[in-house]
Amino acid sequence: MGHNDLMGTAEDFADQFLRVTKQYLPHVARLCLISTFLEDGIRMWFQWSEQRDYIDSTWNCGYLLASSFVFLNLLGQLTGCILVLSRNFVQYACFGLFGIIALQTIAYSILWDLKFLMRFSRTSWAQL
Repeated sequence: MGHNDLMGTAEDFADQFLRVTKQYLPHVARLCLISTFLEDGIRMWFQWSEQRDYIDSTWNCGYLLASSFVFLNLLGQLTGCILVLSRNFVQYACFGLFGIIALQTIAYSILWDLKFLMRFSRTSWAQL
């Protein structure tokens, strides 16, 4: 009897909670999905010179091209986040964010970084 009453109370609380928060949950879910891009874009804003100098030193492409890359990266990430959160052109925003991932993979030499890949591999196998 005590267990059923507790379960009933928990179900009533959950129903009431979902009724109140139902309209906010899709926005919170979208924010969780794009949080990495949002954080990275904001970090690029505050670490502009470090990002630019890293790209310049890695690729020896010059100040202007490195600045253009960081600006494209920043703009692509923040614009994609805003579009996803506002539910405007979500499909295009997701394609844009995917493009940013591909661009960063090449620009930051992540694809050929054996240490990074081994860390990813070890984490993936541990989860299985």
